[in-house]
Amino acid sequence: MQAGISLGSNLGDRLATIRHATLLLKEKAVSIAASSDVFESEPWGLSDQPSFLNACILAETEDSPRDLLLKIQSIENELGRVPRFRWGPREIDIDILFMDGLTINEEDLTLPHPEMHRRAFVLVPLSQVAPQWVHPLLGRNVRDLAMQILKGDIARITNL
Repeated sequence: MQAGISLGSNLGDRLATIRHATLLLKEKAVSIAASSDVFESEPWGLSDQPSFLNACILAETEDSPRDLLLKIQSIENELGRVPRFRWGPREIDIDILFMDGLTINEEDLTLPHPEMHRRAFVLVPLSQVAPQWVHPLLGRNVRDLAMQILKGDIARITNL
């Protein structure tokens, strides 16, 4: 199964943390098929915090969505993520964006990610690794979604 995964960090050595998270995914039998560039972006929701580094990977996994989520949560814990308030600063934030064309709507797992189509910091790196993936609820591919959002958000994200 293919999965789109986003990684973000705005505390500590942001780039090293994202790299370490990617290595830990590989150690947990998540194969990385492609990885995006790393981008710096302004924080989402709460602007009074450091800028984020963001990237996406396209992964191959035999895990169920629930099992992949558990692996991701264990990696976030291992990398020292501290529970804070919504949209607050994070040592690491790893989200499953999609798994093939599955749609899931559970209390702690929603696929595709419910906010991905509104966030340039997700769509720009995701368009590098999965430009033709079609959002099953919107019927549009990632490249089109990224182009649409960038018309209004181009100044907020820069390539490193």
